[in-house]
Amino acid sequence: FWRSSPELVTAHLPCRARTNVMFLKTHKTASSTILNMLFRFTEKHNLTIALPAKQLVHLGYPETFTTSFVEEFQTIGQNYNIMCNHLRFNRLEVQKVMAENTFYFSIVRNPVSQLESSYVYYKDAAPAFRTSKDVNEYLASPMSYYHKVNYKQNIYARNNMWFDFGYDNNAEDDESYIQAVLEEIEQNFHLVLIADYFDESMILLKHALCWDLDDVVYFKLNSRKEDTVQTLTPESKERVKVWCSLDWKLYLHFNQTFWKRIQEIVGLEELEKEVNHLRARQKELMETCLSDWRPVEKTRIKDKALMPFQSGAASILSYNLNQDLDNKSLRTCQKIVMPELQYMSYLYALQHPHKKRKQLGFPLFWNSFQEN
Repeated sequence: FWRSSPELVTAHLPCRARTNVMFLKTHKTASSTILNMLFRFTEKHNLTIALPAKQLVHLGYPETFTTSFVEEFQTIGQNYNIMCNHLRFNRLEVQKVMAENTFYFSIVRNPVSQLESSYVYYKDAAPAFRTSKDVNEYLASPMSYYHKVNYKQNIYARNNMWFDFGYDNNAEDDESYIQAVLEEIEQNFHLVLIADYFDESMILLKHALCWDLDDVVYFKLNSRKEDTVQTLTPESKERVKVWCSLDWKLYLHFNQTFWKRIQEIVGLEELEKEVNHLRARQKELMETCLSDWRPVEKTRIKDKALMPFQSGAASILSYNLNQDLDNKSLRTCQKIVMPELQYMSYLYALQHPHKKRKQLGFPLFWNSFQEN
């Protein structure tokens, strides 16, 4: 799959930026930060993006994806450039939306930290989490809380990444089944990134898509206040690997392929240089854009239009912008910190001006963004 595309194998040949891109947005894997990049790229190049139909905010998740979840699919057909909102992957239906030469990628995270993050974020949403005191209590005896009959409500509580890729998150841990699934994912996706090596992932993605540094520069979005992070005991960490064994094997496999891709496409020496460039550029943008050097908790967010969706006990952070930015800098800075739902709704209003706007319960500030 990769080797058929020469520009992916070497960083030195000139290549053309890929503008047909499908990102499978997995849960609690730093994927909201990638979504923001893809939204910015869409806007910068005036591309068409497959957005959730009507008042949906996801592409039908947790239902398995079908084309009916995409706004105006009947009219636009296969002429979307970008697809990146949450969906449960279904290759045949996604292929009806995206062009044949689309680049497919996703991201996974160590299930130990991923499950802890899910626990706090979806504490009120997942029945399995709701009745346990904390994540350690849940992991000490997950089957006391987790009931397969509620699997649609409990998808965040076990093998959530496996589910997002379109597979049964309650399947038996069978070696030949797991191997078959991993091979199928490799056929369906050109690249699977690793959230635990986010900057390295961005450099690999930059090379794979032939994008510029500014296309992959980011401010961390949808992160939470540190005092909401629960500390897993050593026993709990080991229990995650057993309880979420499908996700654990998914992660181990793609952690290996990730470093192989780095070697093939970038090389470790070049990688280090480029990660440093990325961090320097990020620092420069933060100095320009932000009045506080770090994200702030919800009570300290001055512009309520930049308030991210709050879930469970997570306390999701955002940013305060400098007050004295010129119009051009303000536009750039607003977009790089704009939370997922607001940006999605803004792009929806741009792309489908005659449709009813998304009702997100946020202040109506889209006009000011468009006027800027």
